[in-house]
Amino acid sequence: MENLKSKDPLHGMTLQKIVEQLVDHYGFDTLGELIKIKCFTDNPSVKSSLTFLRKTDWARKLVEDLYLKSLPKLLK
Repeated sequence: MENLKSKDPLHGMTLQKIVEQLVDHYGFDTLGELIKIKCFTDNPSVKSSLTFLRKTDWARKLVEDLYLKSLPKLLK
């Protein structure tokens, strides 16, 4: 059987990994400026952000889009 690799860059990535990589790269201050949602601006933490993002599809989409846009920088 052929080894098929997914072309989706989000394949195998958990929301936690995505948020942690974005926070490591940008920090919460810049992340809050890039994505204006309260979980990144008011007393931010990875845990509270994950709780909000798992319940809020539109916010999760914004985070995933920023991750995809930032992927070349994150891989360096």
